[in-house]
Amino acid sequence: MFGLTRYQWLVLFAAWLGWGFDVFDGLLFNFVAPICLPNLLHLRPGEPATQKIIFLWTASLTSVLLIGWALGGILFGRVTDRLGRSRTLLFTMLTYALATAACAMAPNIWVLALFRFIASLGIGGEWAAGATLVSESLPREKRVVGGALLYSSASFGLALATLVNDTLTHRLTAIASDPSLSWRLVFLTGLVPAVVAVVIRLKVKEPEHWKPAETPRVAELFAPNLRRRTLGGLAMSLVALITWWSSSVFIPVVAANLAARQNLHPAALAAATRAEYISLGSNAFNIGGLVGTLLTIPIAALGRRTLYRLYFVASVAALLVTFVPDWPATTRLALLGTLGLTVFGVFGSFTFYMPELFPMRLRGTGGGFTYNFGRLITAPFPFAVGALVRGGVDPLVVMSYLAIVPAIGALLAFAGAPVETLGEPEFTE
Repeated sequence: MFGLTRYQWLVLFAAWLGWGFDVFDGLLFNFVAPICLPNLLHLRPGEPATQKIIFLWTASLTSVLLIGWALGGILFGRVTDRLGRSRTLLFTMLTYALATAACAMAPNIWVLALFRFIASLGIGGEWAAGATLVSESLPREKRVVGGALLYSSASFGLALATLVNDTLTHRLTAIASDPSLSWRLVFLTGLVPAVVAVVIRLKVKEPEHWKPAETPRVAELFAPNLRRRTLGGLAMSLVALITWWSSSVFIPVVAANLAARQNLHPAALAAATRAEYISLGSNAFNIGGLVGTLLTIPIAALGRRTLYRLYFVASVAALLVTFVPDWPATTRLALLGTLGLTVFGVFGSFTFYMPELFPMRLRGTGGGFTYNFGRLITAPFPFAVGALVRGGVDPLVVMSYLAIVPAIGALLAFAGAPVETLGEPEFTE
Protein backbone atom coordinates (compact mmCIF):
# COMPACT_ATOMS: atom_id res chain seq x y z
CA MET A 1 0.00 0.00 0.00
CA PHE A 2 1.27 3.49 -0.98
CA GLY A 3 4.43 1.80 -2.28
CA LEU A 4 6.04 1.48 1.16
CA THR A 5 8.09 -1.46 2.36
CA ARG A 6 7.19 -3.42 5.49
CA TYR A 7 9.97 -1.72 7.45
CA GLN A 8 8.87 1.75 6.29
CA TRP A 9 5.37 0.95 7.52
CA LEU A 10 6.89 -0.14 10.83
CA VAL A 11 8.72 3.18 11.19
CA LEU A 12 5.57 5.11 10.30
CA PHE A 13 3.50 3.09 12.76
CA ALA A 14 6.09 3.56 15.51
CA ALA A 15 6.11 7.33 15.04
CA TRP A 16 2.30 7.27 14.68
CA LEU A 17 1.98 5.62 18.09
CA GLY A 18 4.51 8.02 19.58
CA TRP A 19 2.59 11.10 18.45
CA GLY A 20 -0.82 9.57 19.22
CA PHE A 21 0.16 8.83 22.81
CA ASP A 22 1.83 12.25 22.91
CA VAL A 23 -1.56 13.86 22.23
CA PHE A 24 -3.28 11.39 24.57
CA ASP A 25 -1.07 12.27 27.52
CA GLY A 26 -1.08 15.95 26.63
CA LEU A 27 -4.88 16.26 26.66
CA LEU A 28 -5.80 14.10 29.66
CA PHE A 29 -5.75 17.09 31.99
CA ASN A 30 -8.18 19.08 29.86
CA PHE A 31 -10.69 16.24 30.08
CA VAL A 32 -10.47 15.78 33.83
CA ALA A 33 -10.19 19.50 34.66
CA PRO A 34 -13.94 19.86 35.46
CA ILE A 35 -13.50 17.14 38.12
CA CYS A 36 -9.83 17.39 39.06
CA LEU A 37 -9.69 21.13 39.76
CA PRO A 38 -12.74 21.35 42.06
CA ASN A 39 -11.38 18.32 43.92
CA LEU A 40 -7.91 19.81 44.45
CA LEU A 41 -9.19 23.34 45.10
CA HIS A 42 -12.09 22.18 47.32
CA LEU A 43 -14.81 23.81 45.20
CA ARG A 44 -18.41 22.86 44.44
CA PRO A 45 -18.47 21.65 40.79
CA GLY A 46 -21.97 22.87 39.90
CA GLU A 47 -21.69 26.51 40.97
CA PRO A 48 -21.30 29.26 38.29
CA ALA A 49 -18.32 30.78 40.13
CA THR A 50 -16.59 27.40 40.06
CA GLN A 51 -16.89 27.24 36.27
CA LYS A 52 -15.00 30.53 35.92
CA ILE A 53 -12.27 29.38 38.32
CA ILE A 54 -11.92 26.09 36.41
CA PHE A 55 -11.63 28.02 33.15
CA LEU A 56 -8.84 30.18 34.56
CA TRP A 57 -6.89 27.27 36.08
CA THR A 58 -7.28 25.21 32.92
CA ALA A 59 -5.87 28.14 30.97
CA SER A 60 -3.01 28.65 33.43
CA LEU A 61 -1.91 25.00 33.43
CA THR A 62 -2.25 24.89 29.66
CA SER A 63 0.14 27.85 29.45
CA VAL A 64 2.58 25.97 31.70
CA LEU A 65 2.25 22.95 29.41
CA LEU A 66 2.99 25.08 26.35
CA ILE A 67 6.11 26.59 27.88
CA GLY A 68 7.45 23.13 28.74
CA TRP A 69 6.38 21.82 25.34
CA ALA A 70 8.33 24.61 23.64
CA LEU A 71 11.45 24.14 25.74
CA GLY A 72 11.30 20.37 25.28
CA GLY A 73 10.89 20.72 21.53
CA ILE A 74 13.90 23.01 21.21
CA LEU A 75 16.08 20.93 23.56
CA PHE A 76 15.19 17.52 22.16
CA GLY A 77 15.30 18.84 18.61
CA ARG A 78 19.04 19.32 19.07
CA VAL A 79 19.30 15.96 20.83
CA THR A 80 17.59 14.36 17.82
CA ASP A 81 20.33 15.63 15.51
CA ARG A 82 23.09 14.75 17.94
CA LEU A 83 22.08 11.33 19.33
CA GLY A 84 19.60 9.99 16.81
CA ARG A 85 15.92 9.94 15.91
CA SER A 86 14.82 6.61 17.41
CA ARG A 87 16.83 7.08 20.62
CA THR A 88 15.26 10.47 21.22
CA LEU A 89 11.81 9.06 20.45
CA LEU A 90 12.28 6.49 23.24
CA PHE A 91 13.52 8.99 25.81
CA THR A 92 10.80 11.57 25.14
CA MET A 93 8.01 8.97 25.31
CA LEU A 94 9.29 7.66 28.63
CA THR A 95 9.47 11.23 29.96
CA TYR A 96 5.91 12.20 29.16
CA ALA A 97 4.44 8.80 30.10
CA LEU A 98 6.02 8.62 33.55
CA ALA A 99 5.35 12.28 34.38
CA THR A 100 1.70 12.02 33.29
CA ALA A 101 1.20 8.96 35.49
CA ALA A 102 2.83 10.83 38.36
CA CYS A 103 0.03 13.43 38.13
CA ALA A 104 -2.21 10.76 39.68
CA MET A 105 -0.27 11.17 42.93
CA ALA A 106 -0.48 14.98 43.08
CA PRO A 107 -1.62 16.13 46.56
CA ASN A 108 -2.31 19.71 45.40
CA ILE A 109 -2.53 21.93 42.34
CA TRP A 110 1.13 23.02 42.51
CA VAL A 111 2.53 19.49 42.41
CA LEU A 112 0.15 18.71 39.55
CA ALA A 113 1.51 21.74 37.65
CA LEU A 114 5.10 20.53 38.21
CA PHE A 115 4.36 17.05 36.86
CA ARG A 116 2.50 18.55 33.88
CA PHE A 117 5.55 20.68 33.11
CA ILE A 118 7.90 17.68 33.19
CA ALA A 119 5.53 15.72 30.95
CA SER A 120 5.40 18.63 28.53
CA LEU A 121 9.16 18.53 28.01
CA GLY A 122 8.83 15.00 26.62
CA ILE A 123 5.68 15.83 24.66
CA GLY A 124 7.42 18.71 22.89
CA GLY A 125 10.53 16.67 22.12
CA GLU A 126 8.65 13.69 20.68
CA TRP A 127 7.25 15.64 17.73
CA ALA A 128 10.65 16.60 16.30
CA ALA A 129 12.03 13.08 16.69
CA GLY A 130 9.00 11.36 15.16
CA ALA A 131 8.48 13.74 12.23
CA THR A 132 12.18 13.67 11.35
CA LEU A 133 12.34 9.88 11.60
CA VAL A 134 9.42 9.46 9.18
CA SER A 135 10.73 12.08 6.76
CA GLU A 136 14.12 10.41 6.48
CA SER A 137 12.90 6.80 6.41
CA LEU A 138 10.40 7.24 3.57
CA PRO A 139 11.09 8.02 -0.10
CA ARG A 140 10.76 11.73 -0.83
CA GLU A 141 7.68 11.28 -3.00
CA LYS A 142 5.92 9.52 -0.10
CA ARG A 143 6.67 12.10 2.60
CA VAL A 144 3.44 14.06 2.24
CA VAL A 145 1.39 10.89 2.64
CA GLY A 146 3.63 9.72 5.49
CA GLY A 147 3.50 13.06 7.26
CA ALA A 148 -0.29 13.37 7.04
CA LEU A 149 -0.80 9.77 8.15
CA LEU A 150 1.60 10.41 11.03
CA TYR A 151 -0.44 13.34 12.27
CA SER A 152 -3.70 11.42 11.89
CA SER A 153 -2.64 9.70 15.10
CA ALA A 154 -3.61 12.91 16.90
CA SER A 155 -7.22 11.90 16.30
CA PHE A 156 -6.41 8.49 17.80
CA GLY A 157 -4.89 10.16 20.85
CA LEU A 158 -7.85 12.49 21.28
CA ALA A 159 -10.35 9.64 20.82
CA LEU A 160 -8.48 7.50 23.35
CA ALA A 161 -8.37 10.36 25.86
CA THR A 162 -12.12 10.90 25.37
CA LEU A 163 -12.83 7.20 25.86
CA VAL A 164 -10.67 6.87 28.97
CA ASN A 165 -12.17 9.97 30.54
CA ASP A 166 -15.74 8.95 29.71
CA THR A 167 -15.20 5.43 31.04
CA LEU A 168 -13.50 6.33 34.31
CA THR A 169 -15.38 9.52 35.17
CA HIS A 170 -18.87 8.56 33.97
CA ARG A 171 -19.60 5.00 32.83
CA LEU A 172 -17.86 2.96 35.54
CA THR A 173 -20.16 4.06 38.33
CA ALA A 174 -18.11 2.54 41.14
CA ILE A 175 -15.14 4.72 40.12
CA ALA A 176 -17.01 7.77 38.81
CA SER A 177 -18.90 8.14 42.09
CA ASP A 178 -15.62 9.05 43.81
CA PRO A 179 -14.28 12.25 42.16
CA SER A 180 -11.06 12.12 44.16
CA LEU A 181 -10.30 8.71 42.61
CA SER A 182 -11.62 8.87 39.05
CA TRP A 183 -9.41 11.69 37.74
CA ARG A 184 -6.32 10.11 39.31
CA LEU A 185 -6.98 6.83 37.48
CA VAL A 186 -7.33 8.78 34.22
CA PHE A 187 -3.82 10.17 34.67
CA LEU A 188 -2.50 6.73 35.63
CA THR A 189 -3.40 5.43 32.15
CA GLY A 190 -0.65 7.73 30.89
CA LEU A 191 1.77 4.89 31.71
CA VAL A 192 0.74 2.94 28.60
CA PRO A 193 3.11 4.82 26.23
CA ALA A 194 6.11 3.78 28.36
CA VAL A 195 5.60 0.14 27.36
CA VAL A 196 5.07 1.09 23.71
CA ALA A 197 8.26 3.19 23.74
CA VAL A 198 10.45 0.26 24.75
CA VAL A 199 8.97 -1.96 22.01
CA ILE A 200 9.52 0.78 19.42
CA ARG A 201 13.17 1.19 20.37
CA LEU A 202 13.78 -2.56 19.91
CA LYS A 203 12.33 -2.54 16.38
CA VAL A 204 13.29 0.81 14.82
CA LYS A 205 16.78 1.73 13.59
CA GLU A 206 18.22 5.13 12.80
CA PRO A 207 17.63 6.34 9.19
CA GLU A 208 20.19 4.91 6.75
CA HIS A 209 21.80 8.23 5.74
CA TRP A 210 21.67 9.93 9.13
CA LYS A 211 24.95 10.89 10.77
CA PRO A 212 25.36 12.60 14.14
CA ALA A 213 25.65 16.36 13.86
CA GLU A 214 28.58 17.50 15.97
CA THR A 215 27.30 20.92 16.96
CA PRO A 216 23.69 21.55 15.83
CA ARG A 217 22.89 25.11 16.90
CA VAL A 218 19.66 27.07 16.77
CA ALA A 219 21.63 30.11 15.57
CA GLU A 220 22.35 28.29 12.29
CA LEU A 221 18.63 28.40 11.46
CA PHE A 222 18.97 32.16 10.99
CA ALA A 223 21.89 32.01 8.58
CA PRO A 224 21.13 33.82 5.28
CA ASN A 225 20.27 30.60 3.42
CA LEU A 226 17.83 29.43 6.11
CA ARG A 227 16.44 32.59 7.70
CA ARG A 228 13.41 32.98 5.43
CA ARG A 229 12.56 29.30 5.72
CA THR A 230 12.78 29.45 9.50
CA LEU A 231 10.70 32.60 9.85
CA GLY A 232 8.07 31.45 7.35
CA GLY A 233 7.67 28.09 9.05
CA LEU A 234 7.56 29.76 12.46
CA ALA A 235 4.82 32.16 11.30
CA MET A 236 2.59 29.37 9.99
CA SER A 237 3.04 27.19 13.07
CA LEU A 238 2.51 30.15 15.41
CA VAL A 239 -0.85 31.04 13.86
CA ALA A 240 -1.98 27.40 13.94
CA LEU A 241 -0.81 26.87 17.52
CA ILE A 242 -2.44 29.99 18.95
CA THR A 243 -5.74 29.11 17.29
CA TRP A 244 -5.63 25.44 18.34
CA TRP A 245 -4.58 25.93 21.95
CA SER A 246 -6.86 28.92 22.55
CA SER A 247 -9.93 27.01 21.35
CA SER A 248 -9.62 23.22 21.39
CA VAL A 249 -8.10 23.02 24.85
CA PHE A 250 -11.31 24.52 26.25
CA ILE A 251 -13.71 22.17 24.48
CA PRO A 252 -14.36 20.06 27.62
CA VAL A 253 -14.75 23.25 29.68
CA VAL A 254 -17.05 24.90 27.11
CA ALA A 255 -19.10 21.69 26.96
CA ALA A 256 -19.38 21.64 30.75
CA ASN A 257 -20.38 25.31 30.67
CA LEU A 258 -23.13 24.61 28.13
CA ALA A 259 -24.40 21.79 30.32
CA ALA A 260 -24.40 24.06 33.38
CA ARG A 261 -26.58 26.57 31.51
CA GLN A 262 -29.32 23.95 31.31
CA ASN A 263 -29.85 24.28 35.09
CA LEU A 264 -30.58 20.57 35.39
CA HIS A 265 -31.56 18.84 38.62
CA PRO A 266 -30.81 16.60 40.42
CA ALA A 267 -27.01 16.69 40.50
CA ALA A 268 -26.76 13.22 38.94
CA LEU A 269 -28.64 14.39 35.82
CA ALA A 270 -26.45 17.48 35.58
CA ALA A 271 -23.28 15.35 35.82
CA ALA A 272 -24.53 12.89 33.19
CA THR A 273 -25.39 15.76 30.83
CA ARG A 274 -21.98 17.30 31.37
CA ALA A 275 -20.24 14.01 30.51
CA GLU A 276 -22.47 13.59 27.44
CA TYR A 277 -21.71 17.11 26.21
CA ILE A 278 -17.96 16.68 26.69
CA SER A 279 -17.98 13.45 24.68
CA LEU A 280 -20.18 14.93 21.93
CA GLY A 281 -18.04 18.04 21.51
CA SER A 282 -14.73 16.17 21.70
CA ASN A 283 -15.82 13.47 19.24
CA ALA A 284 -17.15 16.03 16.74
CA PHE A 285 -13.88 17.96 16.92
CA ASN A 286 -11.88 14.75 16.64
CA ILE A 287 -13.72 13.36 13.59
CA GLY A 288 -13.42 16.70 11.85
CA GLY A 289 -9.71 16.77 12.71
CA LEU A 290 -9.10 13.36 11.21
CA VAL A 291 -10.82 14.33 7.96
CA GLY A 292 -9.00 17.67 7.86
CA THR A 293 -5.65 16.00 8.47
CA LEU A 294 -6.11 13.52 5.62
CA LEU A 295 -7.28 16.31 3.29
CA THR A 296 -3.82 17.87 3.54
CA ILE A 297 -2.59 15.07 1.24
CA PRO A 298 -4.52 16.14 -1.90
CA ILE A 299 -4.42 19.85 -1.00
CA ALA A 300 -0.61 19.76 -0.64
CA ALA A 301 -0.46 18.99 -4.37
CA LEU A 302 -1.72 22.56 -4.95
CA GLY A 303 1.29 23.99 -3.14
CA ARG A 304 2.20 24.63 0.49
CA ARG A 305 1.22 28.31 0.37
CA THR A 306 -2.17 27.45 -1.12
CA LEU A 307 -2.69 24.87 1.62
CA TYR A 308 -2.16 27.40 4.41
CA ARG A 309 -4.30 30.02 2.67
CA LEU A 310 -7.22 27.57 2.40
CA TYR A 311 -6.97 26.23 5.93
CA PHE A 312 -6.63 29.59 7.64
CA VAL A 313 -9.53 31.18 5.72
CA ALA A 314 -11.65 28.12 6.55
CA SER A 315 -10.60 28.38 10.23
CA VAL A 316 -11.96 31.92 10.38
CA ALA A 317 -15.29 30.75 8.98
CA ALA A 318 -15.47 27.75 11.33
CA LEU A 319 -14.86 29.82 14.47
CA LEU A 320 -17.48 32.41 13.51
CA VAL A 321 -20.10 29.86 12.47
CA THR A 322 -19.59 27.76 15.61
CA PHE A 323 -19.56 30.48 18.26
CA VAL A 324 -21.45 33.55 16.98
CA PRO A 325 -25.03 32.38 16.10
CA ASP A 326 -27.44 31.46 18.89
CA TRP A 327 -27.37 27.69 18.39
CA PRO A 328 -28.92 25.06 20.65
CA ALA A 329 -26.24 23.47 22.84
CA THR A 330 -26.08 20.17 20.98
CA THR A 331 -25.94 21.94 17.59
CA ARG A 332 -23.04 24.08 18.78
CA LEU A 333 -21.19 21.01 20.00
CA ALA A 334 -21.75 19.24 16.67
CA LEU A 335 -20.39 22.30 14.84
CA LEU A 336 -17.09 21.77 16.62
CA GLY A 337 -16.53 19.29 13.80
CA THR A 338 -15.91 22.25 11.47
CA LEU A 339 -13.33 23.51 13.93
CA GLY A 340 -11.67 20.10 13.81
CA LEU A 341 -11.71 20.11 10.01
CA THR A 342 -9.81 23.40 9.88
CA VAL A 343 -8.08 24.41 13.12
CA PHE A 344 -7.11 20.78 13.84
CA GLY A 345 -6.71 19.59 10.27
CA VAL A 346 -4.01 22.10 9.27
CA PHE A 347 -1.55 20.36 11.59
CA GLY A 348 -1.43 17.43 9.18
CA SER A 349 0.84 19.62 7.04
CA PHE A 350 3.57 20.40 9.56
CA THR A 351 4.85 16.83 9.80
CA PHE A 352 5.86 16.93 6.13
CA TYR A 353 6.41 20.69 5.62
CA MET A 354 8.83 21.36 8.48
CA PRO A 355 11.33 18.63 7.47
CA GLU A 356 11.25 20.01 3.90
CA LEU A 357 12.61 23.34 5.12
CA PHE A 358 15.93 22.14 6.52
CA PRO A 359 18.96 20.03 5.56
CA MET A 360 19.36 16.63 7.22
CA ARG A 361 21.97 17.67 9.77
CA LEU A 362 19.64 20.40 11.09
CA ARG A 363 16.30 18.74 10.47
CA GLY A 364 15.58 17.85 14.10
CA THR A 365 16.90 21.20 15.37
CA GLY A 366 14.99 23.14 12.72
CA GLY A 367 11.72 21.27 13.09
CA GLY A 368 11.96 21.27 16.88
CA PHE A 369 12.61 25.01 17.04
CA THR A 370 10.27 26.22 14.29
CA TYR A 371 7.30 24.15 15.38
CA ASN A 372 7.81 24.45 19.12
CA PHE A 373 9.18 27.96 19.67
CA GLY A 374 5.75 29.16 18.66
CA ARG A 375 4.43 27.54 21.82
CA LEU A 376 6.39 30.01 23.96
CA ILE A 377 4.61 32.86 22.20
CA THR A 378 1.34 30.91 22.32
CA ALA A 379 1.57 30.27 26.08
CA PRO A 380 -0.02 33.57 27.23
CA PHE A 381 -3.04 33.17 24.94
CA PRO A 382 -4.86 30.33 26.76
CA PHE A 383 -4.21 32.21 30.01
CA ALA A 384 -5.70 35.39 28.47
CA VAL A 385 -8.76 33.44 27.34
CA GLY A 386 -9.19 32.03 30.84
CA ALA A 387 -8.71 35.46 32.43
CA LEU A 388 -11.39 37.01 30.19
CA VAL A 389 -13.88 34.31 31.12
CA ARG A 390 -12.95 34.61 34.80
CA GLY A 391 -13.63 38.34 34.45
CA GLY A 392 -17.17 37.70 33.30
CA VAL A 393 -16.89 37.61 29.49
CA ASP A 394 -19.05 34.91 27.87
CA PRO A 395 -16.80 31.99 26.78
CA LEU A 396 -18.59 31.84 23.42
CA VAL A 397 -17.80 35.49 22.74
CA VAL A 398 -14.14 34.93 23.60
CA MET A 399 -13.96 31.95 21.24
CA SER A 400 -15.47 33.95 18.37
CA TYR A 401 -12.79 36.64 18.71
CA LEU A 402 -10.13 33.98 18.12
CA ALA A 403 -11.05 34.20 14.44
CA ILE A 404 -8.71 37.21 14.29
CA VAL A 405 -5.69 34.89 14.61
CA PRO A 406 -6.22 32.65 11.54
CA ALA A 407 -7.29 35.79 9.64
CA ILE A 408 -3.78 37.16 10.25
CA GLY A 409 -2.34 33.80 9.20
CA ALA A 410 -4.27 33.90 5.94
CA LEU A 411 -2.93 37.38 5.19
CA LEU A 412 0.63 36.19 5.85
CA ALA A 413 0.13 33.17 3.59
CA PHE A 414 -1.24 35.34 0.78
CA ALA A 415 1.74 37.66 1.28
CA GLY A 416 4.11 34.73 0.66
CA ALA A 417 5.41 34.12 4.19
CA PRO A 418 5.71 30.31 3.87
CA VAL A 419 8.50 29.19 1.53
CA GLU A 420 7.09 27.10 -1.32
CA THR A 421 8.80 23.70 -1.29
CA LEU A 422 6.58 21.84 -3.77
CA GLY A 423 8.66 20.78 -6.76
CA GLU A 424 11.93 22.00 -5.26
CA PRO A 425 14.98 19.70 -5.24
CA GLU A 426 16.01 18.10 -1.93
CA PHE A 427 17.42 20.87 0.25
CA THR A 428 21.00 20.18 1.28
CA GLU A 429 22.52 23.48 2.36
